[in-house]
Amino acid sequence: MAAAGDGPWLDDAAGRLVRPFTVSNGRTEPSVALDLMSQVMATGVTPLGYLGPEHAQALDLCRAPVSVAEVAAQLTLPAVVTKVLLSDLVDCGALTTKPPAFHHTPTDRSLLEAVLDGLRRQL
Repeated sequence: MAAAGDGPWLDDAAGRLVRPFTVSNGRTEPSVALDLMSQVMATGVTPLGYLGPEHAQALDLCRAPVSVAEVAAQLTLPAVVTKVLLSDLVDCGALTTKPPAFHHTPTDRSLLEAVLDGLRRQL
């Protein structure tokens, strides 16, 4: 069932009525380098000019620090589209971003094995 306020964007039977890359005006490259684990957070600055409903939804999700991957999941949009939306919000000062902090090398064998074990348990 479509959520209230979704208007013409969602349909109960058809799902999303607007193609994901329409949301980003066909752009596939964010203006700000964002990793899926980068943290984004609203600054309290109100964006000037028109931003689409997905921008507003993303901004609402970023009231507390949240990862780019989590925003993409909540918006049900591809990560690349979400990165473009978030970079728009960073560009206008509405969001701040912080790269992920690795306490160890991201290619650490023990970390990769732990991820693999977790994935195997899910299957």
